Amino acid sequence: MINISDSAQTYFRHLLGTQGGDAIGIRVTAVHPGTPRADARLEFCENGDLLGDEWSLDCEGFTLFVDAPSVPFLDGAEIDYASQGTSSQLTIRAPRIKGEAPKGDASLIERVQWLLETEVNPQLESHKGKVSLEEITSDGVVRLRFGGGCHGCGMADVTLKQGIEKTLMARIPEITAVRDATDHSTGAAPYIAR
Repeated sequence: MINISDSAQTYFRHLLGTQGGDAIGIRVTAVHPGTPRADARLEFCENGDLLGDEWSLDCEGFTLFVDAPSVPFLDGAEIDYASQGTSSQLTIRAPRIKGEAPKGDASLIERVQWLLETEVNPQLESHKGKVSLEEITSDGVVRLRFGGGCHGCGMADVTLKQGIEKTLMARIPEITAVRDATDHSTGAAPYIAR
């Protein structure tokens, strides 16, 4: 499941030894898994911190706990600690943490969701905006709902037609159009007022 190098185990034992108290191990969690922002978080844990559904990996002198929902994203991860001279670095390589693009036989909904979460929404986040899938009609029309800074934004039409629609239609041939299902008059904090 997770490979922890001997040097990383030695490093973790050293860190746990400096903690004192009731720290019993290290917990690793995938943060924002399945998205471009995915990252791994390491933290000390005590018995009271554990939910009971974690996966555990017994190492010499400590236990590494893997947050249960994070397991599919951290499967095959490698944790290493390397020192060179006066510098050192702990690295976690988790090839599945950002998720995997849906295969060709995936549903249209899965493929649209994947593109929205991995390509469209990361770009909209710079304006504190986002879009969510409302529906896909039988004739291939995708209806989206804008949220955050995009809800009520004066540039939402441009974002939809020049960005989102072009991206979705270029990548998924079954899509015939992309429409906005948002009532922009109710936007509370638009990025650009209408």
